[in-house]
Amino acid sequence: MIAALILLPIGAAVVALLMESDVRRRRLLVGTAAAHLGLTALYWCNPPTVAADAWLGFDSAGRIFLGISSVLFLAVAFYGAYRLGREQRGRQAEVDTGMPFINAPEAVYTACLLLFLAMMTLVAASRHLGVLWVALEATTLTTAPLIYFHRQPRSLEATWKYLLVCSVGIALALLGNFLLVVASAHADGSGGTLVIRELVARGAELRAPWMKAAFVFLLVGYGTKMGLVPMHTWLPDAHSEAPSLVSALLSGALLNCAFLGILRTHSICAAAGIGDFSGNLLIVFGLISMVFAAAFLVNQADYKRMLAYSSIEHMGLLALGAGLGGAALYGALLHAVNHSLVKAALFMVAGNFVAAYRTKLVGQTGRALHWLPVSGGLWLLGVFAITGSPPFGTFVSEFTMLRAAFAQGREWVAVVALVALGVAFIGMTRTFLCMALGPEPGGGKFEIAEKEQRAAVIPALVLMGMSLWLGLWIPGKLHQALAHAARLLGGRGP
Repeated sequence: MIAALILLPIGAAVVALLMESDVRRRRLLVGTAAAHLGLTALYWCNPPTVAADAWLGFDSAGRIFLGISSVLFLAVAFYGAYRLGREQRGRQAEVDTGMPFINAPEAVYTACLLLFLAMMTLVAASRHLGVLWVALEATTLTTAPLIYFHRQPRSLEATWKYLLVCSVGIALALLGNFLLVVASAHADGSGGTLVIRELVARGAELRAPWMKAAFVFLLVGYGTKMGLVPMHTWLPDAHSEAPSLVSALLSGALLNCAFLGILRTHSICAAAGIGDFSGNLLIVFGLISMVFAAAFLVNQADYKRMLAYSSIEHMGLLALGAGLGGAALYGALLHAVNHSLVKAALFMVAGNFVAAYRTKLVGQTGRALHWLPVSGGLWLLGVFAITGSPPFGTFVSEFTMLRAAFAQGREWVAVVALVALGVAFIGMTRTFLCMALGPEPGGGKFEIAEKEQRAAVIPALVLMGMSLWLGLWIPGKLHQALAHAARLLGGRGP
């Protein structure tokens, strides 16, 4: 089953490169995404037994992040197939009129999307920190061509920044793995390991100074990929310049992969008796990220960059919940699910705005509720969902984390987080309302470039509906997986 989940998209990527028909290639993308989600559902219903020393296998935490990636990829595949078709027609129209239109070859684009799905699956399945490191580095290499799809100067700059910054981060994480081997080695210098289960079982034997140094390097390394401040510099540019469906995957799935790497390392620190050290570092980085992102969410002129800074804020919230531990870790895992659903939906709606208004500037986007009724409605719902307002699932997860902070006697942590969330709410609400209800550009002479179609809004509508559902009821299997993953990673269920 694990091999099928990883090899299926890899095989489909090879086929996509060999295909000549773009239409068939899009069908392959959607079909592979649907098959992957089907296999994921089978794994959730009947997870097979995996040997204790296996390097690959899905525990409860891995199944959660596998489920997020698979669901999002299917939604994005439907949206992407429609959007690629529209861009092909636009390219033909501009070729006919002599206007320049440069995109990356669709075969390469589709293949990279499918390889990205395979690498995200490998991250979720990794029970060996070396394999996890390789898979995370592979996600960087497979997503870089996706960011550069439109081949514009700004997208080229964003791609290079993404590659350089994330490569430095992954190099630091590699050094952290080396230090972890030293920490787990016996006194005679033998017996070092990177198998997660073995490291947790031998927690009392791990040498604390080396373990602390390893966690610092791994936190900075994987925190770079996760978008924690101050290692976040690649994220706003990459999310803003990438096609909207790629931005949806970057924010909703890629950042989670790095978060899982940090959670794995934090669980080893907890087993080694230095959970307070790693937890406090996570709290500090989480709060700094939340405060910094909230400041940049006020008066943001580019709505895709606004969504990118919102992702930084939510990654800080995830780090905060993981650092607090206990019930807050349960809330952080639930928040990872909810944030992924909402943020992916918002990026797809943003893609509809870009297609209709031909701009990413807030000041040139108005009366969206009139011109794009469904997208505009989802945009208005989305601002309440992404800012943690009831009855959406983000409210439940944020409330769980903040309640845990108060219960642990860390009132100052909860207060700082609430202030950051309040500033973000004010900044984002103002921008969202201006775009949905504000005056239209052009002084009443504006006409949108593209009307919305069902294929462009259904994926976002489904994802937003799932977040609303999770705010009203958490399915039993998901609750059990979240509670077990929280205990596995050092916390407990609520």
